[in-house]
Amino acid sequence: MMQRFLVRKNERALLLRDGDFVAVLHPGHYLKASVKRDYTIVTYPLTEALFEHPLAEYLRQHEPATVAQHFVLFDLGDNEAGLRFENDALVEIVPPGSRRMYWQDAVPQRFERIDLAAGWTVPEQLLARIAQPALRGKAIAGLNAVLNVQVPAGQVGVLRIDGQRVALLQPGRYAYWRFNRDIAVDLIDTRLQAIEITGQEILTRDKVSLRVNLAANWLFDDVELALSRLPKPMEHVYRELQFGLRAAVGTRTLDELLENKQVIDDVVSQHAASRLDGFGVRVVSLGVKDIVLPGEMKALLAQVVEAEKAAQANVIRRREETGATRSLLNTAKVMEDNPTALRLKELETLERLAERIDKISVVGGLDQLLNGLVKLKV
Repeated sequence: MMQRFLVRKNERALLLRDGDFVAVLHPGHYLKASVKRDYTIVTYPLTEALFEHPLAEYLRQHEPATVAQHFVLFDLGDNEAGLRFENDALVEIVPPGSRRMYWQDAVPQRFERIDLAAGWTVPEQLLARIAQPALRGKAIAGLNAVLNVQVPAGQVGVLRIDGQRVALLQPGRYAYWRFNRDIAVDLIDTRLQAIEITGQEILTRDKVSLRVNLAANWLFDDVELALSRLPKPMEHVYRELQFGLRAAVGTRTLDELLENKQVIDDVVSQHAASRLDGFGVRVVSLGVKDIVLPGEMKALLAQVVEAEKAAQANVIRRREETGATRSLLNTAKVMEDNPTALRLKELETLERLAERIDKISVVGGLDQLLNGLVKLKV
């Protein structure tokens, strides 16, 4: 019995006998006879240039002529990375220490070596090729070996290699090799940032519990100094504002705080300015959002305010009554010494009465109206 095999023009094949290498087969028709030995043909499409087989290392050592005829070797040292191009387009990033074999008859290929000991930065011309991999026609194998970073405007990037801070990155695009090192970039926002100190339960000097909420705006004055002295700058700013708030409230009575709420802002601002000096961060502005009293204290305070307002209203009422009485007394003295003023007062009273009467019948003529209707006795 004979079995026919076909190797197409876009394929290459390995002929194996009992699992051992025999030859590389070019395109064509082949017959396999049913004999005691087991012949196997393994085909490889040339669209995949990489040759991977358990016999690859055997071919390198014992079939150098076959390897030179059909394959391209690309071996890298421990401090080297490789770039493989197909038709001048980057298709693969090869890691250090790799030993690769590629079919010569695949698409046109070229290879480049990268010296990792020379630096960790990806060359600028290569950065343009890997900036937007999702928009490429063909994916780049091994792209996860490159740390691609974009620093937006208003931020800086902190480059760390093996846990050590190396450089500050200004807004822009950067790329770094991950091979042989632990590399990371932290983004730091240098714009004005808001922070909330909420729900702070603080006792005043007269032992009244208050809940105070504070809002503040802060920013970096010197990012490098702040990161060198503070592991977490924002948490440090939060703690100092919290300490300043407790110092402002805990050293004053409730009456002092209610009479001058601005004192809290002033004390906390001074505290933050003195404690954050030299750390590369600065509080730009702050203010107390609200002060919440306990329920019982709120009721007592409402009663105090109500009593104060009632007393003030009583004082005002008495003052107005005294003023009105004094005015009446002055008017009476004027009328006592001046009959004309007395007569004018009579006419004024008559005018007011007439305004309230819809219809009036007069008996005795105008003289009776003027002299008899209204008569003030002195």
